[in-house]
Amino acid sequence: MLTVSDEGPGISEADAERIFERFYRADTARPADAGAGLGLAIARWIVDLHEGRIQAAPNHPASCTMVVRLPSQNGDTP
Repeated sequence: MLTVSDEGPGISEADAERIFERFYRADTARPADAGAGLGLAIARWIVDLHEGRIQAAPNHPASCTMVVRLPSQNGDTP
């Protein structure tokens, strides 16, 4: 299991369902050249290739935590 946290603005419940979609950008206030909305889609693709799971953990208004679970070497599923 791997967790990655930040101290950014957090993710709303409405956005949490879509953040792993390609090209989805939750923050419309950012300039158009501030990213393409691919980072979490690529992360999910990699985790899926390894038969794992990635999800946004419940967050506070000023943070976000992503949790990645990969199968162990003995074949246990996450």
